[in-house]
Amino acid sequence: MDIEQFREYCLAKKASSEDFPFGPETLVLKVGGKIFALTGLDSEQFTVNLKCDPDRAVELREQYPEIQPGWHMNKKHWNTLDFEGSLDGRTLRELIDHSYELEAKSLKKAEREALGL
Repeated sequence: MDIEQFREYCLAKKASSEDFPFGPETLVLKVGGKIFALTGLDSEQFTVNLKCDPDRAVELREQYPEIQPGWHMNKKHWNTLDFEGSLDGRTLRELIDHSYELEAKSLKKAEREALGL
């Protein structure tokens, strides 16, 4: 999955949006104003930070060398994934979905209903 496929996959999710709150070099994907993915556009290596259940985050880091504690993020809740490594597209999509769902579920009921989630 390249960066454009990543961006399109994230933006196809219901109520998702992109933003650049940290400057033009950092693409941030949100659901209901909550970040579920971010990536540096000026990096040599294509990596993405994704939210993850803390217990699952540890398991994933032990299983895949391409998954590390979140760079510049809360290491308990965020992973950094190397999208140029050997992780397959299905795994990458599943982890994007997991991050999106965690953030969507954390929205207040009224916010979820307003967004059609």
